[in-house]
Amino acid sequence: MTEQQPYRVVSRHPGFELRRYPAHLVAEMRIQASFTRAPIEAFRPLAAYVGGANRARRPVGAEAAGGSEKIAMTVPVIQIEGESPGAYLIQFIMPATFTSATLPEPVDARVRIREVAAQLAAAMRFSGRWTEQTFGQRATMLGRSVTAAGLQPTGAVRYARFDLPWKPWFLRRNEVVLPVVE
Repeated sequence: MTEQQPYRVVSRHPGFELRRYPAHLVAEMRIQASFTRAPIEAFRPLAAYVGGANRARRPVGAEAAGGSEKIAMTVPVIQIEGESPGAYLIQFIMPATFTSATLPEPVDARVRIREVAAQLAAAMRFSGRWTEQTFGQRATMLGRSVTAAGLQPTGAVRYARFDLPWKPWFLRRNEVVLPVVE
């Protein structure tokens, strides 16, 4: 069973859930590519990191650090638009059992580890294809629903993919997630 990023549903609104996400760690890569190519290009280095292309950290007093550690895959895989056209941030959520002191260090300098602060966010769940048009339409709908509910967006939309690419498109779980002001 794959670990899913935890959250708590605060309330339900027409078209979305308001959720509270706890602080969490991500392994991420910045990619300059099309919407469709960005997650494909980031997948191999990020998957290599969780597969053991890392340096395990050892507790103080233990034998010298070294070796690598496999990290369990979690869902969703996140894609966030960057500050310029064609720039994306692709993130793998790290298992909740790790802290910034225990999470292995990436061997690949393109992979960065970062803590994401706890936040309140609106989320819209849907099934379908992973196209820029599909995610874009849902993001627009979510933005309008959030505004209509009297909430104020406070960050970039996150595109969340929960399933493997070979799962039939009509069974895939996807979400658009929009941080909002507390």
